[in-house]
Amino acid sequence: MGPPVAERPRGPPRAVGKTMLNKYARAFFTRVFTPLAALLIRLRVSPDVVTLVGTGGVMAGALVFYPRGEFFWGTVVITLFVFSDLIDGNMARQLGRSSRWGAFLDSTLDRLADSAIFAGLALWYAGRGDDLLLCGLAMFCLASGQVVSYTKARGESIGLPVRVNGLVERSERLVITLVLTGLSGFTIFGVPHIQVLLPIALWVVAVGSLVTLVQRVVTIRREAAEADDAEAPRLEAAA
Repeated sequence: MGPPVAERPRGPPRAVGKTMLNKYARAFFTRVFTPLAALLIRLRVSPDVVTLVGTGGVMAGALVFYPRGEFFWGTVVITLFVFSDLIDGNMARQLGRSSRWGAFLDSTLDRLADSAIFAGLALWYAGRGDDLLLCGLAMFCLASGQVVSYTKARGESIGLPVRVNGLVERSERLVITLVLTGLSGFTIFGVPHIQVLLPIALWVVAVGSLVTLVQRVVTIRREAAEADDAEAPRLEAAA
């Protein structure tokens, strides 16, 4: 799962705190994964292959471990494969490649991986977890995450900048979900009551995704109205 391109297309500026954290975290992991990326290049491994393997690993970790309630080991597997997002991007930079296909593949497979994580949690609650409310909440997280991503992509496709800093964007959804889900799996080490963190993660992501969706819809509506108003004089002159 990750961008097989030199860099992803950049969206609107985020809050300063997010930007600085992303900057230093990315710089750190770039240094860590550069040797591995160089090795894969020497072995003639394509960045696209790393993207596909990473996505497959995330989906396997989520759909094999989570429905069985093995949240700790499932999160470990998912986290390991999530790092492919940095490795294939590093490979693309070293190769000097940038392509629309890479951006498309990255975005599409990201959606599949995200869906698998929440689907795995929903399957747990629909089965041995025996909680239909939390099952529905996990499904809401799955659906709302897809719609949040779609609103931005659709807004940009009709020529709008979509300048909005969402409360809970994709990176926040993943961090909150994986960290708290992994910690809830500490029950295997005898930590009491730690499993309560998983429902908390789902509620936080669900509410945060809903707020972010509203933020984006409101922003797109305003930007669309401004664009239509700016275009109206030209249309009248042409007529």
